[in-house]
Amino acid sequence: MDYRELYEKKLVSPEEIAGRVRSGMWLDFGWNTCSVNALDRAIAKRAGELEDVKIRGGVLTRRPAIADVPDAARHFTWNSWHMSGIERKMMQEGLAFYSPARYSEIPSYYRQITPPDIAMCQVAPMDANGWFNFGPSGSHQAAVFARAKLVVVEVNKNIPRCLGGYDSGIHISQVDFIVEGDNPPMEQMPPVEHLSDVDLAVADLVVSEIPDGACLQLGIGSMPSAVGKRIAESDLKDLGVHTEMYVDAFVDMAEAGKLTGARKPIDRGRQVYTFAAGSQKLYDYLHDNSACMIAPVDYVNDIARIASIDNFISINGAVDVDLFGQVNAESSGTRHISGAGGQQDFVLGAYLSKGGKSFICCSSTFLDKKTGALQSRIRPTLREGSIVTSTRTNTHWLVTEYGKVNLKGLSVWERAEQLISIAHPDFREELIREAEAMHIWRRSNKI
Repeated sequence: MDYRELYEKKLVSPEEIAGRVRSGMWLDFGWNTCSVNALDRAIAKRAGELEDVKIRGGVLTRRPAIADVPDAARHFTWNSWHMSGIERKMMQEGLAFYSPARYSEIPSYYRQITPPDIAMCQVAPMDANGWFNFGPSGSHQAAVFARAKLVVVEVNKNIPRCLGGYDSGIHISQVDFIVEGDNPPMEQMPPVEHLSDVDLAVADLVVSEIPDGACLQLGIGSMPSAVGKRIAESDLKDLGVHTEMYVDAFVDMAEAGKLTGARKPIDRGRQVYTFAAGSQKLYDYLHDNSACMIAPVDYVNDIARIASIDNFISINGAVDVDLFGQVNAESSGTRHISGAGGQQDFVLGAYLSKGGKSFICCSSTFLDKKTGALQSRIRPTLREGSIVTSTRTNTHWLVTEYGKVNLKGLSVWERAEQLISIAHPDFREELIREAEAMHIWRRSNKI
């Protein structure tokens, strides 16, 4: 069947869709790099006619046009499933709010919450069989469209076609309207320009714990990039990938011949992920690549599925950690930074995997921008208002540039002792005093 005629019947201008938006509606703008562009601009132009339009999305890589209209917060409210730096700034402007979520459950949220009045996202051009591919932002898009009252796709010829198992696209028969944008290039995550000595020291400690045939999950940032660099330079072999976010580090490892997935019990030989963002090299690598498999987040981040993969290695970051082993990866006190994402899923999945290891990696210190003072990331207790992303009962390995410790099965005094041993030396005595005051320090001698 030739779907071109149907395509032409459903093709409309961005302004026509914007004209359907009414005050009080719930919209969905898509996810990460595939958030709408032309439709965003068209809706922003109607701001003066609209009030209380509520929009869902997340991990923005471009500031949306709706954020720059006069008195934007009166017209639009951005509701983010996971915040990028762009959304943090919008939050400070009173325009954006975080929606607490365990990433793996977002598809189910769409089945339970108010359905979008209009759902939209950028997609790759339609193929000969009438399918629009969701590109590198598959995640939960199929669930969004399944519940939406009106489904709109914005075609962008620069979106790579990301192959997957299921729910990686939508058929033209399920689409209400098609918009053709001006084909902007893929939004790129800022590259990690420099790997510090701290990043590389942490990476070396982690890589020494990875066996041949392990399956990897990496977060984003300089430390995961450093781990990827060290793995690419190592003699490790037959590694697999089952990760929430696909980042450039995986491309580097693949090009070095480290990723075969030959020992995976499921999805053997395929690098599994639920969304991807990075450089153009990453998008070029993912395009039509049968070695990679994009799948919905409730498949990829399923704890039981992760745990079924032996020697699963999960690598994530933290804002700070307390002496009980509680991990905060979301806020600095009450100041929101990102979100829970899939850290809970992968920490617990790796923890339950036979031979699996979950690593929380961070520098031992950071420089406080307000005071200019050096602060310890290992604290007696989390700062008031900070969010516990990974509970103390699930925290496995913690790594700083001063070492790595395994907290599994340790009592509170053992945890305190181990965590203080990898804190910056300048803070250890103070941490011991605090531990003694909290009655979680057994010995009076220094470590």
